[in-house]
Amino acid sequence: MNNDLRALLSQISQLDIQLTTQAAKSIDRLLTIRNWLIGGYLFEYEQNGSDRANYGSKLEQTIAETLDRKGLSERNLKLFKQFYVVYPQIMQTVSALFSLPEKIVRTTSALSPLSIGSDDNVSKLIDNLSFSHLTELMKITDKDKRQFYELQAVKGAWSVRDIRRQINSLSFERTTLSKDKRKVVDSIKSNKVQSLHSLIKTPFVFDFLDLPDSILAVESDFEKALISDLRNFMLELGHGFCFEGQQKRIVIGGEYFFIDLVFYHRILKCHILIELKVDGFSHANVGQLNTYVQYFKCHVQEKNDNPPIGILLCTNKNDELVEYALGGMDKNLFVTTYLTALPSQNELKKFLQKEKRKIA
Repeated sequence: MNNDLRALLSQISQLDIQLTTQAAKSIDRLLTIRNWLIGGYLFEYEQNGSDRANYGSKLEQTIAETLDRKGLSERNLKLFKQFYVVYPQIMQTVSALFSLPEKIVRTTSALSPLSIGSDDNVSKLIDNLSFSHLTELMKITDKDKRQFYELQAVKGAWSVRDIRRQINSLSFERTTLSKDKRKVVDSIKSNKVQSLHSLIKTPFVFDFLDLPDSILAVESDFEKALISDLRNFMLELGHGFCFEGQQKRIVIGGEYFFIDLVFYHRILKCHILIELKVDGFSHANVGQLNTYVQYFKCHVQEKNDNPPIGILLCTNKNDELVEYALGGMDKNLFVTTYLTALPSQNELKKFLQKEKRKIA
């Protein structure tokens, strides 16, 4: 095969991938707009239709059976109507493409947007998320919580499965419980991290591993399990983490030491060193982590980097002991906990009450 043919094959392949992807996204976008418009017509009819009393709660069933068209089932029609009600601000995007009937404009304008950020560029939602994504997001009634997942899904290019896992693992609650919710949402919205503390969840939840209890007896096995499911691990850590290495070897005074996990955070512009422990907090662990952080400061940190951050992950911690152990240490050292399964309802209730008392 000559070089000219290789170049031709490469050009055709790249063009095919690029334009096919764009075509698929265009179709997804138009289907989402179609669904919103259908929902708007349904809602407006229920409010003002002259013969609406004849159909009542069976309106969607009647339409689905009459049209008998793929994608327009009774269930989908109800979802379209819910979509319209939850996201009335999408009218901004739709009206730029279509001449909307005055009755739809009036009805939409009368709705109070449930999703915050109605003045935002809502086209980002339609451009980056399919209707299947939005269907998951519509289930969230709390407006702050829904926007948290909207923005995270767009920035992280989450799949529908990713959204479900993040919602089920209480990502919003664990990110915002001990912080000002407004600041957290604003920081995500502006693509900036307000502070180092906004990185640290309490606790991290690694339920995606489905680990037996026995694996927690060996740190190396636990570490391997996390790395083998790196995608979900990165999702749990949060936006901005870039994986650099596992068991990163460093040499101090002729002795070898190994850092469990090393990341670079592209927003904070710094290295993040994570040490995993399969038992409770020990002050000796902090000294070990501090040594690694100081080494990175002296030998790895580049001129344009910010100082490295150290995170110690353990199964539980004595808050008072942690406070004393960190006294006088590097300000970029953090200690937090992790779970390998989601808590029960009772455990979650106790956890929420405990966290709320901390910020009361």
